[in-house]
Amino acid sequence: MIATVIDTSLRRASGSLFGLAYGDALGKPTEFLTVAEIVRRYGPAGPRELVGAPALVTDDTQMALAVAWALHDAPAFTPEVVEPLLRQRFLDWAASPDNNRAPGMTCLRACAELSRGTRWQEATVADSKGCGANMRVTPVGILDVDLDTFAGLAQLQAGLTHGHPTGLAASELTAYAVRLLRDGAALAELPGLLAERAREQRLVYRADWLGDLWQRPGVGTPAEFIARGWDECLRALARLDAALAGPDDGGDPCRLTGEGWIAEEALATALLCAIRHADDPVGALARGATTAGDSDSIAALAGAFVGTAHGMAAWPADWSTRIEYADQLTTLATPHD
Repeated sequence: MIATVIDTSLRRASGSLFGLAYGDALGKPTEFLTVAEIVRRYGPAGPRELVGAPALVTDDTQMALAVAWALHDAPAFTPEVVEPLLRQRFLDWAASPDNNRAPGMTCLRACAELSRGTRWQEATVADSKGCGANMRVTPVGILDVDLDTFAGLAQLQAGLTHGHPTGLAASELTAYAVRLLRDGAALAELPGLLAERAREQRLVYRADWLGDLWQRPGVGTPAEFIARGWDECLRALARLDAALAGPDDGGDPCRLTGEGWIAEEALATALLCAIRHADDPVGALARGATTAGDSDSIAALAGAFVGTAHGMAAWPADWSTRIEYADQLTTLATPHD
């Protein structure tokens, strides 16, 4: 096996975490606007400038930081060690006075159960595959760990709140996209590489990380449970391929790959924005923020992808001091650059 050599001069981990926060901040004021309203406010190019001192983010970045801190504090990457750290970070987020950025109901419901000490497999919202599962998974993608540990971490952090198999699979694919880019893959290669991963993992249920999460009425086996998630992700990636096969009309990307409120659509639409604007990182954020869907999550993931591909040089130099939580982003990203 040939070891991957990562170009540390690019600062890909920083580019990824800061890119997520930048996209989140640009999409924050547009999340509940129509495309026509966004264009009237920002022009046809969409929002391209950070606003505020600092520029505020949403629960997307806050929860990504929660995941990153849990991983940072973990002396070992095992489910027994990581689960209580994730649980506490999620509960700290839920109780924070800064948790006032239109947080997702699934996360709040699950955290309410987690706060009672409920087993996470019972606390999670079993039928939810909302994008809250994968909007926060980028910190897993920047870790230098083996693929089995990586997959377990990505799915566990999703599963604490979103118990649907598609939330698990989409989270792993989102983190895997970051990992591939960190290792030097091109943005345009991602759809094929992610589809290959989904087909390889289709029947792999990670019982050591997920326990009995699979046990649902009408589900016969763990493999049957998890295959549903990978299959839905493969359908979303097929829509992405179809979108990329045609010319870019400059319109709302959600029309082609979905509005992003659910995990597999957030992944596909963010990838569409990132690939269409591979050489214009700020443009990728603006495109993600100019949608009729979950604009902050789409732009955040697009930022994570383009930021990993290009490193910190992707972003205007002064943005790193103007974004909310800049000190935490620096602390958490720098060791992985």
